[in-house]
Amino acid sequence: MDWMIPSNSQFLMVDLEEVNQPSLTYKLNIDAETVVGKCDDLEAMKQAIYKVLNTERYRYLIYSWNYGVELEELFGEPISYCIPEIERRITEALMQDDRVINVYNFEFDHHGREVSTKFIVETVFGTVDMEKDVAI
Repeated sequence: MDWMIPSNSQFLMVDLEEVNQPSLTYKLNIDAETVVGKCDDLEAMKQAIYKVLNTERYRYLIYSWNYGVELEELFGEPISYCIPEIERRITEALMQDDRVINVYNFEFDHHGREVSTKFIVETVFGTVDMEKDVAI
């Protein structure tokens, strides 16, 4: 029965080359809630960041469990707990994308039960200034 076991495993020794996928995608007009044209590079990254930060992780079956951010469960928690958690969760969510190099320079402001944060996202295409409001 030796004939059933492959004797040549050369196919396992093939050099593989990792290729980054292009960032070209459809352009969302967030304000008008339309899709118009296409965008690439830094504009596509801004859109990807926006989409990650506005998708609650684990809520939608269509997305991988690595996609989105976990912010809803912060509702009702003390602000002293929420501020470092918001920074950690936003950073974790955005670093899932291999085009994101770093997330830093967080600034927080809160009014009542809403925390506003500004931060910088460094990507392979350049840096993006972002803002996110979180109801707590």
